[in-house]
Amino acid sequence: MKVDAKKVFVFVCGAATAILIAGTMSVIVSQPASAKPEFAAQTGKPCGECHQNPAGGGALKPFGEKFKANGFKLPK
Repeated sequence: MKVDAKKVFVFVCGAATAILIAGTMSVIVSQPASAKPEFAAQTGKPCGECHQNPAGGGALKPFGEKFKANGFKLPK
């Protein structure tokens, strides 16, 4: 079985380009966490009350989901 070196080179370069583009897009498109310290100031509660990460940002706890669903007002 004979392998055409030119076709292999084109394929490898194309695959490398696709991986480079995908990696670049994942960095460009990703957004920072939207934790806002003013919510902590408004409510008087620490960021860790709503967020899994005590510093804020990222995944929400059930209380944080309720806060978000309630228009960023404390649930009753």
